[in-house]
Amino acid sequence: MFLELTEDNLQQYLADHSKVMVQYAASWCGNCRIMKPKFKKLASENEDVAFLIVDAEKLPNSRKFANVDNLPTFAAFEGGALVDQVQTNKAEGLIDLFNKIK
Repeated sequence: MFLELTEDNLQQYLADHSKVMVQYAASWCGNCRIMKPKFKKLASENEDVAFLIVDAEKLPNSRKFANVDNLPTFAAFEGGALVDQVQTNKAEGLIDLFNKIK
């Protein structure tokens, strides 16, 4: 599952899915745009995990679930809890994070 959130409802997705990967991004962020296709590709290869994109500026409540202080930030959640997060513009960093909940 791949979805770009339009409402500030990340909490609902964390409750409904046992494993969730989140890309915190912003429309002005160049590295976010670079990473989005890599994030989407990983989602297409792992349909048992929910992959969500959260606009860190427009969805402040969803941003609170991870310590987002730089973009892009990727966060891995399992059972509704934050497992780990990474700020990266490299596919390897994203994959290493994903492997923690795989």
